Amino acid sequence: MLLTVDVGNTNITCAVFEKKEIKTSFRLTTKQPRTSDEFGMLMNTLMLSNGLEPSLIDGIIVASVVPNIMHSLNNAMVKYFGIEPVIVEAGIRTGLKLNMENPRQVGADKIVDAVAAYEMYGGPVIVVDFGTATTFDFVAENGEFSSGVIAPGILASANALWEQTAQLPEVQIKRPKSILGKDTVSCMQAGLFFGQVGQIEYIIKMIKKECGLKECRVVATGGLGNIFKEETEMIDVYDPALTMHGLRIVYEKQKR
Repeated sequence: MLLTVDVGNTNITCAVFEKKEIKTSFRLTTKQPRTSDEFGMLMNTLMLSNGLEPSLIDGIIVASVVPNIMHSLNNAMVKYFGIEPVIVEAGIRTGLKLNMENPRQVGADKIVDAVAAYEMYGGPVIVVDFGTATTFDFVAENGEFSSGVIAPGILASANALWEQTAQLPEVQIKRPKSILGKDTVSCMQAGLFFGQVGQIEYIIKMIKKECGLKECRVVATGGLGNIFKEETEMIDVYDPALTMHGLRIVYEKQKR
């Protein structure tokens, strides 16, 4: 079995694959400092609680945008699973042609998302990831990854709104009944939700225009992607497991 690990700014998302099927998945918080023993014990416990024996893991792959936890996490994999993990980094085989000015600056999460979208849904494809940031990445028909956009995520925007204003409260992120808010909470929800929808639609429209494309599949992933998939026709597919499948595909490419 394969353990895939995506280390994001907010969460560490893990999935266990048996061939191409996800048998279980679980999350840890990223910002809490942990030792290698804590990482190892937590992962073992979470696997066991989901009915999976950790000793069945025979491969691990990690994509991370948080370098300062990688020493502890890597040591946990070696100590508790007896496996040196594959790390998604510059030079790894992905099947994509990475044509950016500085390829080493491209986030590992963006790479594996692009790999999964291209392999599973074909190109050209725009990948939208609703994480701490909302990212938009374009992969051409020939598999060339050459451009992208990084914008504030809706939670980051919300945090900035209520942390920088004295009288605005924290609100639940959801679609309000109307864009015309009648009180402070609904006004904030309207601005956050519909502002994100407008951002999504405009950026996708401009990527298609600048790339000269009339047709281009748009694949979304990330925690809040499902609520936006229902709101805009610009998103063709919402795949919450896209990153995990991207890690699986990249791992398989290393074995060929």
